[in-house]
Amino acid sequence: MHFDIVVYILGKILRIEAYLMLLPALTGVIYRELECVSFFLVAAATYIVGTLMTQRKPEKFVLYSREGLVTVSLSWILISLIGCLPFVVNGDIPSFTNALFETISGFTTTGASILENVEALSHASLMWRSFTHWVGGMGVIVFMLAILPMTGGHNMQLMRAESPGPSVGKLVPKVRESAKILYLIYFAMTVVEIIVLICARMPVFDALCISFGSAGTGGFGVKADSCGSYTSLQQSFITLFITLFGVNFNAYYFLLGKNRKEAFKMEEVRWYLAIIAASVALITVNVRGYFDTLYQAFHHAFFQVSSIITTTGYGTTDFDLWPEFSKMILVFLMFVGACAGSTGGGIKVSRIIILIKSVGHELIHYIHPKSVTTMKFDGRPADKEMVKGVSVYLAAYCAIYIVSMLLLSLDNRQDFTTNFTAVAATFNNIGPGLSKVGPVMNYNGLAGGSKYVLMFDMLAGRLELYPMLMLFVPAVWKRR
Repeated sequence: MHFDIVVYILGKILRIEAYLMLLPALTGVIYRELECVSFFLVAAATYIVGTLMTQRKPEKFVLYSREGLVTVSLSWILISLIGCLPFVVNGDIPSFTNALFETISGFTTTGASILENVEALSHASLMWRSFTHWVGGMGVIVFMLAILPMTGGHNMQLMRAESPGPSVGKLVPKVRESAKILYLIYFAMTVVEIIVLICARMPVFDALCISFGSAGTGGFGVKADSCGSYTSLQQSFITLFITLFGVNFNAYYFLLGKNRKEAFKMEEVRWYLAIIAASVALITVNVRGYFDTLYQAFHHAFFQVSSIITTTGYGTTDFDLWPEFSKMILVFLMFVGACAGSTGGGIKVSRIIILIKSVGHELIHYIHPKSVTTMKFDGRPADKEMVKGVSVYLAAYCAIYIVSMLLLSLDNRQDFTTNFTAVAATFNNIGPGLSKVGPVMNYNGLAGGSKYVLMFDMLAGRLELYPMLMLFVPAVWKRR
């Protein structure tokens, strides 16, 4: 392990976080809130520490998978620890555990909250909560690669460790250029949503916060009822954008470039849209009697399906009151998740496709043992390493899920539905679950130990498991 490289990169990230804190600080100034002082103070201290950590630049700046995975996991832990301090200092969230839970939930774009009255927070804190979604949506490391010149030919290790999906590739030969393209698309789509929501007569502050949450598929709102009090038109626009942010960003790159046909060949995007369409249709029929008109049933079904499959977690209604069939579909969507290469969480549609095709391929092999067949993905033969990677990922996923469930069950105050969906909602970076962690409830009632288990789940889910698991491998920490 090259510790000097890890420390240097962490220092760079701290300096970036210090600059990012200026947005909530300035928000506090605009609204004349004393809470802005806490953001200025923490930002200044963070910048100083980050500067000290970057004073000594490593002689050989070469990153291997070990350093890449550890650097990514430590960077997310560090920015969360620093990011929660303003909440504690200004008293908006005085408990360190609760503040850390809220911040990790923000950066990992989970949207699970411990707040019982979100509207009591200052505008500065509300802005920081939502802005952490936007920062964490595309990734802190990707942001750093996009704006900072990083020498060495192994920066892909950082991008691969942070980006969601079974495989990560470069859009263009240079990693920094790929990171820039991703963030330009991300930034442009966010700006468009802000403008659209403002044109739909949503207050500017709300439009900013909701757009940050939509872009990062996070789900932190500024109202106690999430998106329930917004107009039908505003909710429809939010539905549209969270669906778009759940699409693999490579598709947008192809659409904007010369290879438009490649975007329509992406099998994962077709499956993603088909799953949404089928789920909306089934739920609309199932909840028809809960609403005055068929349109209202469709409207709320479309919103909740898009919100859950993209792991955004916004809500327009209490879906915990819906029929069991509809709730089961939503729980299923929690695990499916959005597309790889998007800002969404979950297992990812691409992995589900590969898993289903692998099962089908094996069944054909049993029926015709001597036949020679090739499993294809996106019209090309599926790489054996990719198929193996999906299987290993799902095995690790199930193991972490089971252990998390067992640890949460030590708190006898919570029922099975609460524990099961709390792990599902945090591990898949969704936010709301069912029962005591439902869409109109919060996570404040959970024991402190349970909260730390769920914090780990949020980080592991956002970072695709391995960066967090790597921290527990003793061999990783041996100096090279």
